[in-house]
Amino acid sequence: MWENMVFLLIGLSSFKLVTDSYTNKSDNETVRTVMNDLDIFFNYAFLAEMTIKLCSVGFIMDENSYLRDEWNILDFFIVTSSMADMALTNVDAPWIKVIRILRALRPLRFITHNVAMRLLVNALIKSLGGIINVLFVVITVYLLFAILAGSLYSGKFFYCSIDPFILHT
Repeated sequence: MWENMVFLLIGLSSFKLVTDSYTNKSDNETVRTVMNDLDIFFNYAFLAEMTIKLCSVGFIMDENSYLRDEWNILDFFIVTSSMADMALTNVDAPWIKVIRILRALRPLRFITHNVAMRLLVNALIKSLGGIINVLFVVITVYLLFAILAGSLYSGKFFYCSIDPFILHT
């Protein structure tokens, strides 16, 4: 039940992030206020979820503590950057925009809570070396065919001999 509630919060937060680009441009002040209040609600909900996890498994000292898992480190980073963004809402500095962009990482929290997605992402990361090797082979084959086509067809495709500056009727 706890995981389902967290999944629901992540889904609603992701939906809110999707609608942000439309509601931020809205002239309606109540819509912007509601969206801002929703953002604050989601920040505190995720902070509460992280705090409960921290209390139940510990912060970093024990073997199975919160920050010993890579996915929880990502979760911790997302929550703390969201809280920093919320704390610095009235500050108008250029570097604050980077922190605000980090809110787009919230849907990644779904990976931290779904074991099947974790397995899939870990498999993709481990296969990255093989994928890069295949990419180099494909690029080499494309390069070979580009050189072949350049040498075979060089000068064979004649350009148009009509003067472009003369109007033809």
